Amino acid sequence: MPTAIAVTAPDLILPPPDRHTPAAAVLQAPQGRTTRPLEASLSDMHALLEQHGYVIVLCPASLPSQALHRLHTVRGVLESDRIALLDLDLPPLGLAVLALQLRQLSLCDFSPGVLASAARLLAHYIYAGAVLSSVTKLDRVPVSLKQHAKSWVPGSQFAVLAAPKPQLIRLGNAGQGARLEAPGFATQLLFAKGQLQSDWITATLARSWRVQGVAEAPLPAESARWWATGKLIEFAAAIPDISVLYQLVSSVKREECHWCGLELIGDRCGFCNAPLPQYENQSRSTGVLTPGQQRKAIGP
Repeated sequence: MPTAIAVTAPDLILPPPDRHTPAAAVLQAPQGRTTRPLEASLSDMHALLEQHGYVIVLCPASLPSQALHRLHTVRGVLESDRIALLDLDLPPLGLAVLALQLRQLSLCDFSPGVLASAARLLAHYIYAGAVLSSVTKLDRVPVSLKQHAKSWVPGSQFAVLAAPKPQLIRLGNAGQGARLEAPGFATQLLFAKGQLQSDWITATLARSWRVQGVAEAPLPAESARWWATGKLIEFAAAIPDISVLYQLVSSVKREECHWCGLELIGDRCGFCNAPLPQYENQSRSTGVLTPGQQRKAIGP
C-alpha cells in the first residue's frame, strides 16, 4: 500500500483527477468544545500505520494548538518514527492542493522519506492567495499602515498572494495596473467562494496568469481563521501534470537522514525533523530549485 497522506479536516480533501489516486485520511483532532477521546485518535493512527506503513500528516499553520498537541501526543504515545507531522504555512486551499499532489505522487516509486520532504519543495510551486474585503486583521502577509487604512473605505477589495512570495494589491481604480506576480510555468487555477462577491479571479487573474483551466471547490472551514475574515474568495494555482511533479522531485539529490536513516531531499527529514549536518547544509541543495533549474526541470 502507498504511504498514507492525511489531513486534519474533510474539507481539505479535493476530488482526484482519476480513479487511481488514493484517498486521503482525515485525522480529526479535538477543536473548541468538541472532545474526541485520545483512544479513538490512537486507534485511527494505529490502523493507518498497520495498513500503509507510513503516514504523512499535513497540518495547517492556523490549526488550533489543542488540535496540534493531540497529533503530537498520538505520535509520542505510539512511539512511532513512521509518522510525519508537517506544519506548512500554506493557506488552506493551497494545502488541499498539496495534499492532492502528494496523494498522486504516493503511487510513484518515491520512498516515504522522499515523499514527506518533497512537501516543502512542492509548496514553492503553489501560488496561493485570496481576494479579501479587509486586511485589518491579516497577520500572515505584511500589510502597510496605508493598506490598513484603505480597508475602512466601503467597498474596498484586496488581492493577496501568501505563497510562494507575499504580495498585496488593492483592486479597483486605485490599484489600476497592479498585478500579482504570475507563475513562470503552466498551472491550473482553483478557487473557493466565501462571503464575498467578486469575479476578479475568474475574469482577470485567470487571464493574466494564462492558466490552463479554472475550477471551483468548496471553501475550507479553516480559511476564515487563516485569512482573519469570512469575506473572501480563496484561490490556488498549481502544476496539474503528475509527470512534471515527478520530474521536480526526482531532480533533487537524495540524502540519508543521519538520525532515522530515511531518504530525504532538501535539508530536513520530514519524519524525525532532523536537519542535515551543518557542514552539509552549507554546500548542498535546500530542495528549492533556482529559477534556471525550475525551467529545466519543468520543461517548456
